[in-house]
Amino acid sequence: MQHPDRLAAFVALGHRLATLPTQEPDDALYSLLSQCRNQNPWFDQPNVLAALRGVAELLREEPLRRWAARYPPEPTTPRLVGVVMAGNIPLVGFHDALCVLLSGHVLLAKLSKDDTVLMRWVLDELVQLEPRFADRIQLVERLNAADAFIATGSDNTARYFDYYFGKKPHIIRRNRTSLAVLTGRETDHDLGLLGEDIFRYYGLGCRNVSKLYAPQGYDFTPLLDALQPWHRVLEHNRYQNNYDYNKSILLVNRVPHLDSGFLLLMESAQLVSPISVLHHAAYASEVDLLDQLTDVAAQTQCLVSGGAQYPGSVAFGQAQHPGISDYADGVDTMNFLAQLI
Repeated sequence: MQHPDRLAAFVALGHRLATLPTQEPDDALYSLLSQCRNQNPWFDQPNVLAALRGVAELLREEPLRRWAARYPPEPTTPRLVGVVMAGNIPLVGFHDALCVLLSGHVLLAKLSKDDTVLMRWVLDELVQLEPRFADRIQLVERLNAADAFIATGSDNTARYFDYYFGKKPHIIRRNRTSLAVLTGRETDHDLGLLGEDIFRYYGLGCRNVSKLYAPQGYDFTPLLDALQPWHRVLEHNRYQNNYDYNKSILLVNRVPHLDSGFLLLMESAQLVSPISVLHHAAYASEVDLLDQLTDVAAQTQCLVSGGAQYPGSVAFGQAQHPGISDYADGVDTMNFLAQLI
């Protein structure tokens, strides 16, 4: 199977996902959505559908072809590439699978126990569209046979990955999170868009905003008002349990905070915040802000700002809509795969 065949298959998969009846799911899609939530209660219908739309967006033909044209169409020698997939949000491992398969290598995928149903379904759809992929996709429990590795996990699991995979070519990803910059010049519409960056997937993804940087003396009331439509996150019992627990901890310990009724906003030096909590820090000047952002750049997956005004940032509402070349941790996965010999 040559590169044009592989590319055409992924384009066809994008068309397939883009035409799913998401407004009124048919019986087959409704069954899939139910199975996803039964396996992982965080994978509810809105978030699974959002993930499927996100993959369809990644596979739009023209951007996909332009991106693929930047890399060699065929590998020097096809290799077995082991991919340890995360399962914190739906289909988070898809981009790695796309890169391995489109680059002409063989995918050895160790699926997360929290995301087997949906990932298997998408890969099965790909094989139905291009049966020759059946020989290039192996779902495995152990990666002993792999020639190279791509692994995503926490800082703790990364140490194990380093130990087991360190002697072969590898990409090992660690904990990262996303940040947003507020200036005080945002409109209510801008602030409302930020809700997508904070609450999509209930804040479980590395592209979810977990901390805000705001000018000293910033009034957070307009932000909390603009986020009110996201009150619906409390309909998820696990989110509500996290909110109730974190609120009680803050109250018992008398930690100053703001409470929107579904989101707790507190000042903290920590980047990563618990579910239902959003951290914030103050900056005194543009220089101070850039210094603070530089200090945490290695732990930052995505920076969000109004109109994407800061270098490397994306606009409000776009953190959960990465482009095809927005590589996790900024490491070019396709270039890594192209260099395997």
